[in-house]
Amino acid sequence: MKILALLLASAILLFCAGESHAVVRIANDRGGLIRHYVDRYDQLNDTGQTVVIDGLCASACTIVLSIVPSNRICVTEKANLAFHAAWDLGPGGRHITNPEATRTMYLMYPAPVRNWISTWGGLSPRMIFLRGPKLQDMFARCYLDAAIFLRL
Repeated sequence: MKILALLLASAILLFCAGESHAVVRIANDRGGLIRHYVDRYDQLNDTGQTVVIDGLCASACTIVLSIVPSNRICVTEKANLAFHAAWDLGPGGRHITNPEATRTMYLMYPAPVRNWISTWGGLSPRMIFLRGPKLQDMFARCYLDAAIFLRL
């Protein structure tokens, strides 16, 4: 019965995806420069595509939660979001926390994510991970064949 439900969900998404609505998969993304992710996700948001988080989405990658509406994001059992404070490169390549950028990022996240971050003491240089049932309570689950995803 469970397999039938999964197949039906896959068929519905494939039907809805059509030519004008592709599905974008995020996995194994360790992040990078915030401005690059904001630009990327602004463009993605404009397309109306559904985002499937199917693995690690760390650091600046998590900005997708701030830009793409929650009703167009789903997570698989492998989804794993990693958060930390924003930082700049200082002398000698040291990471220096940027409180203003950290606060801006925090305020951009949806309320359930902000609340979860707060339970861990907020964004700090230490990485915190949101996955499993907690994450699946915040975003729709997706059960799809990985062959249909476009990689972001």
